[in-house]
Amino acid sequence: MGLQLHRREKQGIQILDLRGGLTIGESEAALRTAIVTLAEANILKIILNVAGVTEIDEDGISTLDFCYARVLRLGGFLKLLNLPPHLRLTVLEKLDTVFEVFSDEQDAVNSFFPGRAVRRYDILDWVEEHEEEAARDPG
Repeated sequence: MGLQLHRREKQGIQILDLRGGLTIGESEAALRTAIVTLAEANILKIILNVAGVTEIDEDGISTLDFCYARVLRLGGFLKLLNLPPHLRLTVLEKLDTVFEVFSDEQDAVNSFFPGRAVRRYDILDWVEEHEEEAARDPG
């Protein structure tokens, strides 16, 4: 399944909801094009909601890195929201080292406004939470 993008705005921040695989080919090109289009329009406060992403391969990670660098180079910010629990831990670790990651949309939006309270995503909390879930539901 290709990547679907839905663009919306919340408090002046652009949010792109992604659905499907972020893998080599058309899906990564669609995301690059969307980010370049926003950057060229000087829209530089962006959140990628990746809750609906079913798969990310190395090319998908490279695309996210490209998008981050493009926006950052122009003085903007690109942040991630809702890392899906089914992604491999190695993918999550790579994304967590580059991006600010949030599990709550309002916290992600608030992070663009100095002085607003923000709860940051913690990958160790994520691992512990999912280990507990796996222990309760082994099937």
